[in-house]
Amino acid sequence: MNITFENRYIDREKSWLAFNARVLQEAGDKKVPLLDRLRFLGIFSNNLDEFFRVRYAAIRRLRMSGISGEKVLGGITAKQSLKEITATVIELQSESLRILNIIENELASENIFIINETEISREQENFIKDFFIQKVSPALVTIILNDLAEFPILKDASGYLAIKLVMKSNADVRYAIVEIPKTINRFVVLPSNNDKQYVIMLDDVIRYNLHSIFNIFDYERISAHMIKITRDAQLEIDSDLSKSLLEKISSSVKDRRIGEPVRFVYDQGIEEDTLKFFLTKMGINSTDSIIPGGRYHNRRDYMDFPNLGRYDLLYYQNAPLPVDGLSLEGSILAKIAKKDYLINAPYQSFSYVIKFLREAALDPQVTAIKITLYRLAKNSQIISSLINAAKNGKKVVVQIELQARFDEASNISYAEQMQLEGIELIFGIKGLKVHSKICLIERKEEGKTVRYGFISTGNFNESTAKIYTDVTLLTSHPQILRDASKIFEFFDINYRLHRYKHLIVSPHYSRSRFNKLIDTEIHNAIAGKPAYMKLKMNSLSDFKMIDKLYEASRSGVKIKLIVRGICSLIPGVPGMSENIEAISIVDNYLEHSRVYIFGNDGNPAVFISSADFMTRNLDGRVEVTCPIYDEEIKQELIDTFDIGWKGNVKARLHSESLNNAYKPRNKDKTFRAQVETFNYYRDKLEVITEQL
Repeated sequence: MNITFENRYIDREKSWLAFNARVLQEAGDKKVPLLDRLRFLGIFSNNLDEFFRVRYAAIRRLRMSGISGEKVLGGITAKQSLKEITATVIELQSESLRILNIIENELASENIFIINETEISREQENFIKDFFIQKVSPALVTIILNDLAEFPILKDASGYLAIKLVMKSNADVRYAIVEIPKTINRFVVLPSNNDKQYVIMLDDVIRYNLHSIFNIFDYERISAHMIKITRDAQLEIDSDLSKSLLEKISSSVKDRRIGEPVRFVYDQGIEEDTLKFFLTKMGINSTDSIIPGGRYHNRRDYMDFPNLGRYDLLYYQNAPLPVDGLSLEGSILAKIAKKDYLINAPYQSFSYVIKFLREAALDPQVTAIKITLYRLAKNSQIISSLINAAKNGKKVVVQIELQARFDEASNISYAEQMQLEGIELIFGIKGLKVHSKICLIERKEEGKTVRYGFISTGNFNESTAKIYTDVTLLTSHPQILRDASKIFEFFDINYRLHRYKHLIVSPHYSRSRFNKLIDTEIHNAIAGKPAYMKLKMNSLSDFKMIDKLYEASRSGVKIKLIVRGICSLIPGVPGMSENIEAISIVDNYLEHSRVYIFGNDGNPAVFISSADFMTRNLDGRVEVTCPIYDEEIKQELIDTFDIGWKGNVKARLHSESLNNAYKPRNKDKTFRAQVETFNYYRDKLEVITEQL
């Protein structure tokens, strides 16, 4: 094979779309409970929205600037990339509609009926009319468009009904738009009839009551078709030196609502003249992605489809397990002082993290708490714990990332709340997002300052901890926490470059340290020693890191990759990557933990990290990769990686064809990794209980 730049990487955008196709596979999988299949449809749609707001928008900007983009896009031009993305998305949208129809038919067999405005019974009519008058009508925003000097700005988070009214008198046509309220649940549960349950979309409640909205017009015919727009989500940060960063980000988030449109989705049953009217008025052209869809858009709302009390149609949710040796009753700091502990959420309880902070907030000997925050829960217990600590006289230092994409408004609100409570805020470093997940507390013990802390692969968010797999190390290791303290010093005085003896920190050291770890495996392989890497991450798209893995493969290093999302590396190619295998696991939980294991001549070097092997994580963000020194925890991480690798139910093979083929298995030897990971932790507890 003649290996060139063009054929040694998979296009990042195509790989991401293949990942979202894996999510869609879950929606189409008849072995997945019905209501969870709807949830996966919602996740698929939500993922696609963010993809267009970020990645498609970035490539569109590249094309509009006149740059071909081949170098950054892996050998494909920006123009061609946009064209191929649109074609792929149209196929995926069509498949998602097909799957939705199947699910609705299967729900009907379970006596759950999703009906539209033409299927309403006489008994349901009164309920729907009253619901519209009491709840929906007061929340509606309706705009007549014909005579407006400027077309209104449509929000990319909202769905709209494009209305066409044909008048009786002169067949004149009027156009209007109705915004579907986001303050009301999209799915309206109707009164049940015997054993049958009925749900109607809010869109159809509005359709049923169109005459009530437009009864002042003498129209002959009225039609309503859903449209949706997606806008470029890039923040344009004001350069005004008189404004604080908080003010700049806040203003930029507000300006996002008028970002350039990058995708327009419409009900393909819409009349041609209506479609043309909206495209023209909104300035949608050929550089934007115009997607024909079904009757309903914003299908991300299916993530919140009502359960209707039908828990038999949902995955069984195991209660999080306790961590052996840790209690939510006694002092967690006293336990950590003696040894390290690992929390693997959601298999184990995230409550230990909250307990850690609540205890630190009350402990008279704790003098300071320092933490980095990226994404937070809606009513964050993390924030309440930090405020509690400040009220108890602790010095609380919070580095909060105001540019956490799509969480900016929430983080700004939390920042303002913490400022009022006297918490010292750090708003990051110019040009660098802070994506690291670290917490450090300082405690006076026998006249000395002793540090405790935790380092995680995921956000300190008790809501996502229920559905994202992430590992968090609780430690009092003095050298690791001394390095963590240096990171907070770097936030404060970022022109001073620190040396870290234990932590691997982006943007200064991650690339070189990972290269060194890979080089060790290469040297061991050349010397005839066992050499391997087991790497678990969310995305792998950095070309230089991929080339380094190719080099290791050619040297004989055995490499196993579990990459949930983007994988631009092509495994299994003779002469390039024949020693690399790569899989993706998409299941009930979102695989989010980053775990890096290097053979190291029989003494495995094991790390947990906030960083993927992406250019932005290695060179453009503050990230922390933490070594694991406790031998039991090292083995635990190796074991759980191996469980993931052994999985053959929800694991797909990464390949150049992007066909999402399932990992081969014998019919009688199924192994579902997430279920077996829970069983691994449960069985360990049972063994310990028996020993006691």
